[in-house]
Amino acid sequence: MVSTYLVTGGSGFVGGRLIERLVAQGHQVRALARNDEAIRIVERLGGQAVRGALDDLDSLTSAARGCDAVFHVAALFKVWGEPAEFERTNVSGTANLLKAAQAASVRRFVQLGAAAVVMGDMEPMLRVNESHPRQERSWAPYSASKARSEALVLNANRPGVFETTVVRPPMIWGTGMPTLDDMVKTVKAGQFRWVGDGSQGMSTAHVDNVCHALELAVEKGRGGEAYFVSDGDDSTLKDVLSNLLLTRGITPPRASAPLSIVWSMASAMEWFWRAFSRQGEPPMTRQMLRLIGAPFTLDTSKAQRDLGFKPVVSREQGLKAMSDQP
Repeated sequence: MVSTYLVTGGSGFVGGRLIERLVAQGHQVRALARNDEAIRIVERLGGQAVRGALDDLDSLTSAARGCDAVFHVAALFKVWGEPAEFERTNVSGTANLLKAAQAASVRRFVQLGAAAVVMGDMEPMLRVNESHPRQERSWAPYSASKARSEALVLNANRPGVFETTVVRPPMIWGTGMPTLDDMVKTVKAGQFRWVGDGSQGMSTAHVDNVCHALELAVEKGRGGEAYFVSDGDDSTLKDVLSNLLLTRGITPPRASAPLSIVWSMASAMEWFWRAFSRQGEPPMTRQMLRLIGAPFTLDTSKAQRDLGFKPVVSREQGLKAMSDQP
């Protein structure tokens, strides 16, 4: 059945791929666009660009009117920034979109969440499932804001009237991933260090596997529920990042540093950046270290059971596609 969907974040890495997939399936896709460049990207992908922003309730309501479901993919993802900036985009923006979707009588709302919402203090977390509570830490404004955003989405669920679901992937990768560009620059500048020996377990999610999970969530997701998804073949930090770098012809570095030392260094850098109002991001932050510094793997049994989720792209397929890019 052909549906009409609204996608936020459609000019970004995940949102853009989601638009491509939905259009290929014959659906009508609208995508929120803040500026002319975003409009060009959305239209090139086959979507209908709708000018608007997450802080403009009227534009959101207009964009959502007549849609069967909303895919909320837009989010501020950085490892450094002012808490108010994350709050404005990830929390207030989500609250506005929920209000708009309900005002427009949309029946389904699926948010791209983050597995990091359950990360608290630095400790190993293996085979994590949805029974783990959300966590918030002041030094992790991204994951803390995503936790608050998710709570808004799930609490807005109204069975049979407004069904809300959250998909929680770990690190998202694939062709066109912007974080790989940053990683390559860091390696070339000689600033890259492995945290510990890089052997910490790690779950990942290819962008197509994430989009597939979002599509399943809008069809089969239980209202008021969150779902962890991943590639299903956990690896290690060193293997994951090394293989990604090799797709760009970059030899993985060897230098490493103990977690306890880099954590202290990150704390000092954050203090320095704030105390002296430095521009840009510190080379290292505690938020970054929490995402990669300790073992973190997921149990996706719930998504398999409720959604019928299975990865559609293997690690080998995804890496080959990235290596084949000109």
